[in-house]
Amino acid sequence: MDLLQQPIILIFGFALFGYLLGSVSTAIVTCKIMGLSDPRTVGSNNPGATNVLREGGKKAAIITLLGDMLKGLIPVSIAVALDMQDEVIAATAVAAFLGHLYPLYYGFKGGKGVATILGTLLGIHWMLGLGTIGIWLFMALSLRYSSLSALVAAAGSPVLAWFIMQSTVITVCVAFMAAMLIWRHKSNIKKLLAGEEDKIGAKKK
Repeated sequence: MDLLQQPIILIFGFALFGYLLGSVSTAIVTCKIMGLSDPRTVGSNNPGATNVLREGGKKAAIITLLGDMLKGLIPVSIAVALDMQDEVIAATAVAAFLGHLYPLYYGFKGGKGVATILGTLLGIHWMLGLGTIGIWLFMALSLRYSSLSALVAAAGSPVLAWFIMQSTVITVCVAFMAAMLIWRHKSNIKKLLAGEEDKIGAKKK
């Protein structure tokens, strides 16, 4: 096999695996199994852990959170464990993240990607993942706004990626995912500025 073609094949293969796994909506599957309303039709209409928490309670939200993290963690961890090049790891992470945002199985209409991006970061390097989670937890416990916590954590993740990984490819990958996450939160940003955003644990009125 041509050595110049091999990385392209690996990038495509791992990216496809990441995207297909990322396209599985843990929120939708969990709510269906537990007999809860489809998260796309209630609350914020977002198939994510925060909306599931508001509508279905802590147990469903925890399952959703862990599932969404795992679908980012698993494909990236496999790429890292197999000692793939940074380009392959980055492509796998981005693909899994985009799978959650634009899932193949649900008309390309997915969630905002907070838990999934955290899973990919843990897969890239445990310090990167825990550092970003630490920022999220600090903000969440201090101000109790899930969206604001996600925005701040996302903004800080490329900086952490650079200092921990010292890789331009990985840093650009993380920066891209962070920018996409922030863009997906544009409605939340408007609510935060208007003082209308719900706090963590608040029931939808």
